[in-house]
Amino acid sequence: MKKLIALLTVFVLATAMLVGCGGGSNDADKGTIAVVAKGESHAFWQSVKAGAEAAGEKYGYNITFRGPASESAKDLPSQMEMVQTALSSGAKALVLGTIGEGFVDMLSQAYDAKIPVVQFDSGIWAKDIEALDAAGKNPILSSVATSNYLAAQIDAEKFYEALKADIAAADKFVVGVIQHDETQTGIDRAQGFIDKFKELADADATTKGKYVIEKEVKPGDADNAYKAALEALSEKGAAAIFMTNEGVVKQVYDAIAAAGTKYDAIKFCGYDAGSKQIEWMKATSGPKLVGAVAQDSFQIGYQAVEQAVFALEGKEVSKKVDISGAWWDATNVDDMIAKNLVYEG
Repeated sequence: MKKLIALLTVFVLATAMLVGCGGGSNDADKGTIAVVAKGESHAFWQSVKAGAEAAGEKYGYNITFRGPASESAKDLPSQMEMVQTALSSGAKALVLGTIGEGFVDMLSQAYDAKIPVVQFDSGIWAKDIEALDAAGKNPILSSVATSNYLAAQIDAEKFYEALKADIAAADKFVVGVIQHDETQTGIDRAQGFIDKFKELADADATTKGKYVIEKEVKPGDADNAYKAALEALSEKGAAAIFMTNEGVVKQVYDAIAAAGTKYDAIKFCGYDAGSKQIEWMKATSGPKLVGAVAQDSFQIGYQAVEQAVFALEGKEVSKKVDISGAWWDATNVDDMIAKNLVYEG
């Protein structure tokens, strides 16, 4: 009898240990949150992915991360397929930023299936959201993104300080803006910069009335569009130029490298990050890149997934999460890279 009791005790303890191990495994995998971004391979999206996966690991959810090859219209069907696959494969929640319109039916499916949706980065296009609202089937519970308008104002503040003395000494100082496209992101970045720069320059008697702002808007970076914008602004006498995204910075940097000393007198200011922008920031000769505002791409991914988790677990969800931009220049670039605020690649 004693042997039997001993054997039963060992069995019960072993069973308890197995159940305990199984419970831990289940807790560590509460289901899948599907993240469908506007891209996947670019360094920016890899940083977003790292943030999303960090949040998934913290809260015990599996994260899938997919994105189209580019943000152009030709890859819209590919992204639509990714969203449909996520919905059909049993994802508990969806984190989504779309490259075009046409997601109303799929997002209505998400609403019917009680799958919470978090839009992130530039989010879901306005016409799709309007259609979902009109049908009473909008599953979007939270929006997580950099405030492009406010982040660009940081650029304006820092750039104005760097240019203030030059403007005061000039009869007419031309500030150029290269807007990378005609989407809301491009509009907000250009307008945020312009509004803040004007506010600051007009409030100072030494610079008021001594500057003009010239803007070049391009539909994309094909056919050296940003190089053409640089040349156009140079012909207008621009002594300073603000560039609204990494694509502009890269193309302008290549253009000035091939132009000898033509643009050496112009001061530049950027947006986002990337290896070429980092290289330019650290350069000790040629046209000066004063600084740039970086999106906190890691936190965009992390907080978007976190809001999805909160929705799934009945916690308070923030309707809007604004991710702040951060100024970086030659003095703090390495520290910003270490903190995942400035990405390479």
